[in-house]
Amino acid sequence: MVVVGAGLSGLSCALHLLGAGREVVVVERQEHPGGRAGRLDMDGFRVDTGPTVLTMPEILDEAFAAVGESLRDRLDLLPLAPAYRASFADGSVVDVHTDRRRMTAEVARVAGIREAVGYLRLREWLTRLYEVEMRSFIDARFDSPLDLLGPDLARLAAMGGFGRLAPAVGRHLGDERLRRIFSFQSLYAGVAPERALAAYAVIAYMDTIAGVYFPRGGMRAIADALAGAAAKAGARLRYGCGVTRLERSGDRVTAVLTDQGERIACDQVVLTVDLPAAHRLLGHRPRRPVPHRFSPSAVVLHLGTDRTWDHLAHHTISFGEQWERTFTEIIDQGRPMSDPSLLVTQPTLTDPSLAPDGHHLLYVLAPAPNLAAGDTDWDREGPRYRDAVVRTLEERGLTGLDASVRAERLVTPADWARQGLARGTPFSLAHTFAQTGPFRPRNTVPGTANAVLAGCGTTPGVGLPTVLLSGKLAAARLLAASKRRGRR
Repeated sequence: MVVVGAGLSGLSCALHLLGAGREVVVVERQEHPGGRAGRLDMDGFRVDTGPTVLTMPEILDEAFAAVGESLRDRLDLLPLAPAYRASFADGSVVDVHTDRRRMTAEVARVAGIREAVGYLRLREWLTRLYEVEMRSFIDARFDSPLDLLGPDLARLAAMGGFGRLAPAVGRHLGDERLRRIFSFQSLYAGVAPERALAAYAVIAYMDTIAGVYFPRGGMRAIADALAGAAAKAGARLRYGCGVTRLERSGDRVTAVLTDQGERIACDQVVLTVDLPAAHRLLGHRPRRPVPHRFSPSAVVLHLGTDRTWDHLAHHTISFGEQWERTFTEIIDQGRPMSDPSLLVTQPTLTDPSLAPDGHHLLYVLAPAPNLAAGDTDWDREGPRYRDAVVRTLEERGLTGLDASVRAERLVTPADWARQGLARGTPFSLAHTFAQTGPFRPRNTVPGTANAVLAGCGTTPGVGLPTVLLSGKLAAARLLAASKRRGRR
C-alpha cells in the first residue's frame, strides 16, 4: 500500500492499514509529516501554520489503537478552559466552557436565566444531533445517495437538521452574542450561518461540548506522534519525496513515480493531496453539472512578541460589529472584511516552551475570499491588510502590539495557492448541500480500481477530526477491495 502524503489523513490511513497487517509506504514531499498541519520555526518561535483547534481526541486514539498504541503514550493533551473567549464590539466578553455547569452559569451571568435555560436546551439538541450524525453520516461510507436512507435520516429530519443553522440556533437562544458563538463554526464548512445546513451545528458540539485540547509541543506534535507510531509499526516514511506521476496498467495503478527518480510499485494507492491534484495524477476529470465550489480562504498572521495581554485566552474570537456583512463581503462580494472578526490563538499561554523565554506567539486568522471569488492582488495588498489587522487588534485592546513584534510571517490566499492549494484556500471544498455526505466527492475514483482518496476534499470533509476519519474510511475501502480480490 502506498500512501501519497503524510498529512493527518494519510497517517491515519497508514495506521489503520498497518493494523490490518498491510505493508505501507508513505511518500511525502515535505521534509516532515503534517501536511496542512504545517510548521515554521522563526528565531526561536515554534509556529504551527495549520489547524489550531483540536477536538474529539478519541478519533486520534482510534488511529493509535489500530497498531496497539494509545494516545496517552504518544501525546500530552491539555484541556483548554475556557475552550474559547469571545469578545464583542460592545465590550462584553463571554468565556465558552465545555463543562455544562460552568457554561450555564456564564450564560446566566451574561444574558440572564432565560438564556441559560435556552442554552441547556441547545446543548441537549447538539448532543442528540452529534449522536445521530456520527454513526450514520460522518463515520460512514457512501456509495450513493440511497445509502442515506434509514432511521437516522428520519431522526435527523425530525430534529431540523435539513433546515438552516442560524434559525436552528435562534430557536434556543435570543441573545445575538450567544447565537454567534454557536454558529460561527459554519465558516469551517465554508458557508454563512444563514445558509448552512443546521446539521453543521455538529461542529459546535465538538467545539463547545466535547472539549477543546492542545498538545504539549504544539499541533505539530500530533503529526510527529502519528508518524512515530506508523514507523514503529513498520511503515516506510519517505520525506522530501514528491510524486510526479502514477504508472498504470488498464484500470489499475501499478507504481508511484517520484521526483527523486524512484519507482515504487504498489498493489493499492491512497492519494491525500489536494483534490484537483489527485484528479490530475489519476487523469480523471469529475463529471458534474456545475463546478466544485471552494470554501473561503484566510489571511494568517504569525507574530512572535515580547509581551502578552491579560485578556487573551488560548483561543480568543474578536467579533466585529457587522457580523452578517462579514459573510456578504467574503462569500458574495469576494472582498476582505471591512469590520473583521478574527480568531487570535496564543499557544504560549498553554505551552510557554513554544517561544523564547519571556516571549509569546500569536496566530491571527482573518477569513478572506478565495482567489476565485475575489480579485485582490494579495502580493501587493497583503502588507497593507496586515497593518489594518494589527491596528484593529490594537483598537480592541492589544495596545502596543505592533511595537512588540520580534518575528512574523504573513500568509495570504496567494501563498496558499503557491503551496498548491486550489483557489488559494486551505479549507478545500465548501460544505454546500450539493457537496455534503454522498454528494461530496467520494473516496473512490471511477475508472481506477485500486486507488482511493483521503483528506478534506473528500468524505467526510473539512476539519481535524473529519480528516482523521477520512483516512480511516479510505483504509476500510482498500481492505474491503483487497478481500474481494482475494476471494476472486
